[in-house]
Amino acid sequence: MPRYSFLGRPLKAMPDDPASQSEKLHKMLAAAGLGSRRDMEQLIASGAVSINGQPAQVGDRVAPTDVVRVHGRPVQLPWRRRLPRVLLYHKPEGEIVSRDDPQGRPSVFDKLPRLKGQRWISVGRLDYNTEGLLIFTTNGELANRLAHPRYEVEREYAVRVLGGLTAEQIAQLTEGIALEDGLARVESLQPAGGEGANQWYRLVIKEGRNREVRRLIEALGLTVSRLIRVRFGPIVMPARLKRGMLLDLEEHEVMELLKWCGLTRLLPAGHGGAGRDAREAGAQPRRARGRPAAARRASTGQRHP
Repeated sequence: MPRYSFLGRPLKAMPDDPASQSEKLHKMLAAAGLGSRRDMEQLIASGAVSINGQPAQVGDRVAPTDVVRVHGRPVQLPWRRRLPRVLLYHKPEGEIVSRDDPQGRPSVFDKLPRLKGQRWISVGRLDYNTEGLLIFTTNGELANRLAHPRYEVEREYAVRVLGGLTAEQIAQLTEGIALEDGLARVESLQPAGGEGANQWYRLVIKEGRNREVRRLIEALGLTVSRLIRVRFGPIVMPARLKRGMLLDLEEHEVMELLKWCGLTRLLPAGHGGAGRDAREAGAQPRRARGRPAAARRASTGQRHP
């Protein structure tokens, strides 16, 4: 109930008062691993969410004492700050990054460990014929910070081109090529060897459009014969993480990733940085220096238990 001073003026809520700990509903649902914030707003608008038995509205706030249900099932909101899980997966060719496929093809989600009260969110996608590093997390905000084009997080690929690229074609790729969904360009492109007609290149882009690398090469009249994602932001795919293998990052590695993303408010008490999140303040992510701890440990090739 409201508190008043001896002058009759309302006082601020007590720190221990649950009402003072309220948060936006869509934000807490995303933190619980049910999807991105935008997805949660759409879920609330659909009428699938209730607070204390009443239909929730977009913009509603919740407190620790509230009972939130999604499709009639209670949801445990993460009031006590806990780190999201982050999982690395070496996706082989021949798997889709989707939970539902009319053709019944194998899905990457079939390989993931089961979660209770949460779900795995893929950080971007890889198409059916592309292999390489795929990152999963239980936190929608972290997934959004890594994958959304607004944040310009680098994706690095090893690409094998049938026929090779000329200096003029490399210049075209770095200057930009008009695709059906707009201008696209590569940040950098370096030759990486090869034999005969097949030539390898290391290519970096800052977007995740559908089949973007393949379409860029095809726009030059060439064919990609193999495509492997080897890095996403600060995480390098370990050489020993073979096709089909999983690796769960340790807590200190997850904290490094959150700091790199500027999501210090998701860190446990005593581990956060000062000031506003770097991304929200308009700062760009730091370029990865060498191999981060996550990649160094992952190079042992450990499987998820």
